[in-house]
Amino acid sequence: MPFTGSYMDGSLIAFSTTRDGNFEIYTMSAGGSNQVRLSNLASEEDDADWSPDGTHLAFESDNDGNGGIYTINSDGSGLLKITNSAAYEGDPAWSPTVDKIAFSSDADGDYEIYVMNTDGTGVTQLTNNTAMDHNPCWSPDGNFITFGSDRDGNSEIYIMRADGSSQQRLTNNPADDWWPSWGR
Repeated sequence: MPFTGSYMDGSLIAFSTTRDGNFEIYTMSAGGSNQVRLSNLASEEDDADWSPDGTHLAFESDNDGNGGIYTINSDGSGLLKITNSAAYEGDPAWSPTVDKIAFSSDADGDYEIYVMNTDGTGVTQLTNNTAMDHNPCWSPDGNFITFGSDRDGNSEIYIMRADGSSQQRLTNNPADDWWPSWGR
């Protein structure tokens, strides 16, 4: 039986595909039907993250020659670039309150975790070290952010308060640990 529905009941999936010659953002029903192209830039668009209310997606794009973060309405309208530095910016993650996006950027020469308002204003750097901090993920209550970092020699999972304080390592593994994701 085909699966139908909307994102709010968990049945709409965002994904990236190269079927148009370069990575673009698409959505589809959980059954694979109703595939709709949302982005249409002459560059690579990937790493899409849904806003918790299902109305927007944030994604990274190299449309201007380096990584930047864009938002788009879930119907493909309202494309907006929300970062404007010459640095790479990616790994967008919506806050559960839908008013902030955490991301990684190499604006200071290495990758750090930042947070900003969803319109790109109010950018605040949360981490500051010579390591690569990457892939932020908000806790369901919005009080914490997990992320990967190689500050101890290999990539481990860390946690911090949403304001960047109280950073501590959660894993201690000789292999690399990446892409933390909170359960809901």
